[in-house]
Amino acid sequence: MWLLVSVLLMPVVSEGIPAAGNIMDKLPGYRSELPVEGVAELHSGQDSVAELSPGLGKESFPDSLLNGKTVAVMTGSLGEMILSEEYPLVKVHCFDDIMDGFAALKAGKVHYVLTAYTTAYVVGRSDNSYIILPHNLTNEGAGIALSQDDTKGLLAQIDSVLAVFRADGTLDAIIGNWIRNDGSDYVITDFSATGAAETAVAETDVPGSAVAGSGRPPLRVGTAANREPMCFIQNNRIVGLDWELMMRIGKALGREVEFADMKYAALIAALQSGRIDAIASNMTATAERKKQVDFSSVYFVNPQVLIEWSENGDKAADGFWQQFVQALQRNVLHEKRYMLILDGLWVTFLIAVLSVIFGTFLGAGVCALRMSAGGFSRNFAKGYIALFRAIPHVVILMLMFYVVFATLRISGIVVSVITFAMIFAAYSSELFRSSLESIPTGQRHAGLALGFNKFQTFWHILLPQAVRTAFPVYKGEVISLIKMTAIVGYIAVQDLTKAGDIIRSRTFDAFFPLVMVALIYMVIIWAITRLLNLVSFKQG
Repeated sequence: MWLLVSVLLMPVVSEGIPAAGNIMDKLPGYRSELPVEGVAELHSGQDSVAELSPGLGKESFPDSLLNGKTVAVMTGSLGEMILSEEYPLVKVHCFDDIMDGFAALKAGKVHYVLTAYTTAYVVGRSDNSYIILPHNLTNEGAGIALSQDDTKGLLAQIDSVLAVFRADGTLDAIIGNWIRNDGSDYVITDFSATGAAETAVAETDVPGSAVAGSGRPPLRVGTAANREPMCFIQNNRIVGLDWELMMRIGKALGREVEFADMKYAALIAALQSGRIDAIASNMTATAERKKQVDFSSVYFVNPQVLIEWSENGDKAADGFWQQFVQALQRNVLHEKRYMLILDGLWVTFLIAVLSVIFGTFLGAGVCALRMSAGGFSRNFAKGYIALFRAIPHVVILMLMFYVVFATLRISGIVVSVITFAMIFAAYSSELFRSSLESIPTGQRHAGLALGFNKFQTFWHILLPQAVRTAFPVYKGEVISLIKMTAIVGYIAVQDLTKAGDIIRSRTFDAFFPLVMVALIYMVIIWAITRLLNLVSFKQG
C-alpha cells in the first residue's frame, strides 16, 4: 500500500399475536378496556383515517395525561405529526427505531411511548412491565405508498389487486395469518412452491421473492422491518403482514418482489429517488405525506396507543447468571440470530477494509494535488477537503445513495465504500501533507547533492520519515472509519449495528443487543489496533 502511495506522492515529493378485538383480557398488566373494534376491519376508497372508524378516530388523550410529559415516537410517524400539531405542551422525542423509544422508556428518559397497537401488544407480551393505557390517539390507516411520478400506472394496478383481494377474501386471509385469533403461531406462505397462494407453513424459512424469472422488472419494496407483526425479521428473513401482502401483489402482477429494509425516516426519500418502487411499512396517508407521494387504498387499520413502564418485581427473583443465560438464548441462539451478527460483522469488515485501501490511495492523490504548483489543482484539493470535512458523515452517505447514485442500480455496500473512501481521503490527505512538510527541505537538497534523483530522494530519505510521522495518527483514522460504518443502516445496508437493531426489534430487549454489539466493536478495534501496532513495531 505504501509503495503505491509513494508513487502518487513522488511528483510532489416467534410467536403469533391474537386479534386486536380479543386480546385485552389476555394482555398482562392491561388496566381497562380499549375500544379497538375495527382494528382489523378493511376499508376501501377512504382518505380520512377518522372516517374509517369514527368511534376511534374522534378520541384523544386527556390533556392532564400528557401536559408536561415526554413521549417517545418514531421519526416521521403519524403519532409524531399529531402530537406536534395538537399537543403543544407535550415534549416529543423522535427515534429512528421505535425500539430505541422503548429502551428510553425503560431507562426512565421518557414518560410514554406512542406507537401502533399491534407493536404495543407484542412489546407488552414480551415484558408485562410495559402497560398499554386505556386511551388511543387515532386510527392509523395503512396504505402502500408510491411515487407521484407514476408513469407506468403502478398505483392503479395495486388498487385493482387490493379490490380483488377484498372481494375474494384474500385480504382477510392475509390479516388472519398475522393477527391470530387463538394466539397460535404466525402462518407463513411459501411463495417458492407451485400454487403458492394455497401452500402455507407455520414458522418456517421462506424466500424473499416471488415470480422469479417472469421476465418483468422486479417490484422493489421499501420497508422498516422492525414492527412485528406488520413487517419484521424472522429466521433471518423479512416476513409479516406487509411482506405477505406485497408478495401476493407481486404474484398477481407477475413481478418478482425485492425488499429493502431501511430506516423508516428514509423510506420516502428512497421512493422519490427511484431506489424503490413502493413502500409497504404500515405507513399512513397524512396530508403532509400526500404532498410527496401517492397512496393506495387502506388495507389495514391500527389505533395509536400510549405505553408506560411499571417495573415488575418478578424479575428481581432471577439471579444475574440466569437472566444472562435467558438473554443469550433469546437474542443470539433463538431463530439462529447469531447469523445476523456474523453477516453484519462481515459487511462491516468488508466496507471498512475496502474504504481504508481506496481512501488511502485517493488521499495520496488529493495530497499530491494539494502540494502541486498549479493553482487550480491546489484550490480543487482545498475545496474537496473542506467539503468532506465540513458535512456530517451520515448526510454525505444519504446524499450519495439517494441523490448522486439514485438513478444507478448500485448496492448500498458499494455506495458505502465509495463514500467512506472519499471521506477517509479528505482526512488522510492532510495527514500525508503535514508529515511531508514537517521534513526539513535541506534533506531533499542533501539527497539531490548526493546524486539521488527525485524518486530516489523521495523513496530513501523523505518517505521513511513521513511514514514514521504519519503512522500513529493514521492508525487513529482507520479506527475512526471502522466505527463510522455504523451509520450504513440508513441506506438499507445490514451491518453489525443494523443486525443489533433487528434483534432488538424481535426480542424487545433494550440493552443486551446493544451491549453485545458494543463488545464486538471493542474486540474488532482491539484486534485492529494490535495488528497496526505490530506493523508500527516492524517499521520501527
